[in-house]
Amino acid sequence: MGKATAESTTISNTTSPKLQGYMFTLAAVFIFAVQDSFSKYLGERYSPILITMIRFWAFAAFVMLLAMRKPGGMRGAFVTKHPLIQVMRGVLLVAEIALFVFGLAHTGLAITQAIFQSTPLIVTILSIPFLGEHVGWRRWIAVTAGLFGVLLIINPTGGTFSLYLLLPLACATMFALYSVATKAVSRKDSSFTSLAYTAVGGAVSISLLGPFYWTPIAVSDWPMVAALCVCGTVSHYCLIRAYDSLQASEVQPLAYLQLVVGAVIAVMFFGETLSWNMLIGSVIVVGAGLFTMWREHRAQSKNNPASGAGLTERP
Repeated sequence: MGKATAESTTISNTTSPKLQGYMFTLAAVFIFAVQDSFSKYLGERYSPILITMIRFWAFAAFVMLLAMRKPGGMRGAFVTKHPLIQVMRGVLLVAEIALFVFGLAHTGLAITQAIFQSTPLIVTILSIPFLGEHVGWRRWIAVTAGLFGVLLIINPTGGTFSLYLLLPLACATMFALYSVATKAVSRKDSSFTSLAYTAVGGAVSISLLGPFYWTPIAVSDWPMVAALCVCGTVSHYCLIRAYDSLQASEVQPLAYLQLVVGAVIAVMFFGETLSWNMLIGSVIVVGAGLFTMWREHRAQSKNNPASGAGLTERP
């Protein structure tokens, strides 16, 4: 009996952190989807630059509070071996977020999120020239299939095609560049340093431009603005807690559930219709993305068994 109890305790201690990690991941995925719906609502009424600036102010405040609680404080959080790349990352991400909000305001929430899921495929392509990584033929087939899925979603030959549908694809490319830069600096900088530069660097850069787009926000919309800021803070807290217990290869596949949550929100609250080409294209893109991440994880595990942890910021 004693041995059985000890074994049960050991199993419980082993699985409990994992279970918590998955719960935090699911919470982050759900909140990110809700956050995008708030961004779409506000982006249709105010300048995307204004909305992005407010989002980054909340994001930067959250990260600075975290930095003050860490050893070394604020100064230690910004010690980096790659200052120019780190600043560039912050500027690139804030530009991508502003363009994403603009895209949400002019296209559907569901289709925007579906196209944006092509990011891992673009990362795979960009990792060759920028990181010197080798991509095998299996991943090339997956990337080709995934890009075909994106083309199917956009449906350039269809009667409902709009140039606005290229905006999510541009956002996916920008976020892929940001992700590749994050991989490059992670070789010498900690994940929290990258997080700090993303938040504060992005907030400073957008604040140089945002005041020129300032317009009074209606009293009835301030709860939405507050909810947007709260979502940004809580989602990142959940994501950070998830990475405390899980590796990136365990977190990223669950991130695709945001597509499902976003589609439900789009249909229920924005009256969007899910076309057959969007549904089939989304399945192809998600399947290709999962396969490329799995193959990349296998390659990293062979070269470095301890690899796989990471932190992806998405304010």
